[in-house]
Amino acid sequence: LACSKLVSIIRIKQTPPSYIIIMRSLLLLPALLASTLQGGNAFAPLAGVSATSVKSNENVDLGNFLKTNDGGDKTMLVLGTYAADFNAVEYAQRLRYYMPELQKRGISKFGIVLNCEADAALKLVDLVDLPCDTSDGEVTLMIDPTGQAGRQFGVGTGWRSDDEEMSPYLKLFGMLFGLGAWATLPAVIGGYIGNPFTAQPWIEDAMAVGIRKKRWPDNGLELNDSGDVVVNKFQELPVVGEWKRRPLELATLRLQNMIDISIKNWKELAPKDDALKAGVLTQLGGCVVFDSTKDAVVFEWKDPGICAVANFENILEKVPVV
Repeated sequence: LACSKLVSIIRIKQTPPSYIIIMRSLLLLPALLASTLQGGNAFAPLAGVSATSVKSNENVDLGNFLKTNDGGDKTMLVLGTYAADFNAVEYAQRLRYYMPELQKRGISKFGIVLNCEADAALKLVDLVDLPCDTSDGEVTLMIDPTGQAGRQFGVGTGWRSDDEEMSPYLKLFGMLFGLGAWATLPAVIGGYIGNPFTAQPWIEDAMAVGIRKKRWPDNGLELNDSGDVVVNKFQELPVVGEWKRRPLELATLRLQNMIDISIKNWKELAPKDDALKAGVLTQLGGCVVFDSTKDAVVFEWKDPGICAVANFENILEKVPVV
């Protein structure tokens, strides 16, 4: 045994250096391939995953969409839900308000993917006044009716997503109480009690859009003839009116969204049968900001519940002004 070990040592010492280099290269090949895939021309989690552009009806590789930005450093992509969903509505409303501030931070390319058909997507962005490329706006509007892109990104699929026997509407009802979506109740309750520390100015903007479009409730704000806010009634509440986010303010907006966006337009915004079978009724959303110059994600979020979408104030804190 000792002799065989000695022979092995001698053989290793006599091994040509080029042979050792080749062997080491082969051992490193898997890591090299992985690195190439991670740092190539596509954002890895969405590489090869496509959505359909509503404007052109062409497939868009979402990995390349995030990595390729000729106009600036950073790209933001929202993986939305079905068009009548609270999360999809709020993502569109928040994106509308925060886009100028996001642009100051070098985010020059925006996209939103909705789990619906093209007509439903167009209806939703019109209801919330989101400026999309379908009307010469800044946001690339895309659809993925069965929600494949979101699942590939890793969004939550809700309660009992693998149960093919249970009605998707019963699953959604369970999620309203936090089943498979733990943050739903905290997010909903937070809309009623407010927050004295963190401002959410997008709420007033979204509510004003709703009032201009004759949505109810319409008594939270007073607008002038130009449609600008002159009085916010929530600021007149005793003591709590001075809070950064007043009690009942977000809850009132969500009531407006529910009654005059989701319910009133349900027939146009609801998911089709094949989308229901794919699970989009309970699928949650998310968003990502990618810096192509650093080949790195600078912000990422996956919704932990209904109404628990990304806080865009956190994005502003995470991404500095350039």
